[in-house]
Amino acid sequence: MERVYALPAESQHFHLFTRDSDIKGHQAYSAGKSGDPDAALQLIEDLAFEFLRGLQGEFPAGTIFVSPYAKEATGDNALPLILSLMCAELLNGESETDIVQLQRVFHTGADPMERLRLRPSFEGAVKQGAGYVLVDDVSSMGGTLAELANYLLLNGGEVLGTILLVNAGRSKEFRPANKHIQLLEERFGDEIKNIFGIHTRALTANEAGYLVGFRAVDEIRNRCSKAEKETCLRLLSKGY
Repeated sequence: MERVYALPAESQHFHLFTRDSDIKGHQAYSAGKSGDPDAALQLIEDLAFEFLRGLQGEFPAGTIFVSPYAKEATGDNALPLILSLMCAELLNGESETDIVQLQRVFHTGADPMERLRLRPSFEGAVKQGAGYVLVDDVSSMGGTLAELANYLLLNGGEVLGTILLVNAGRSKEFRPANKHIQLLEERFGDEIKNIFGIHTRALTANEAGYLVGFRAVDEIRNRCSKAEKETCLRLLSKGY
């Protein structure tokens, strides 16, 4: 599925930290990241409880909190789902658990080009006209959240914003600067859509900021080929 939509301009974005080291140092981090829901809950209660309480009133009552957790979640990161449950409890909303990510994309340790290539997809019923807030533990380039937002928008949902434990991206915004979009469209035409399946105007700020560093489409294609090999070697080294 192509990514057609960017996160809406009027959506609100909240994060607690700007470096993932701020949560990695917690004693429950490793277990929560490996799929232990009790450890994930302990970390979120210890680090984010007051942060989440401070967001009361930012989103309407009945908002649906949804996280990009994998369909085959055994051994996968438990933090996003537990965070969405906590958001629903504290912010007078509900947690969506039927919309799931169809595959693990192994973004941990991936460089920007690998992340652009490894796009997740989703399935599950979207409530028509309902307001959704996207919840995740860490975002670097914003691509996973952008794919989830695109899925919701394509299926009749509304995206009200995001809540993150860590926004680790160079830019803390999700929508790219207009000058970057204009430059990419002038330089590459439809090639970004052809290569990545992402419409240029649906890029995140950090994705667009990365791609403006390329001067020619052949540079992007060559870097993609190298990234494919790097992904294979990285996953092989981890036993996948």
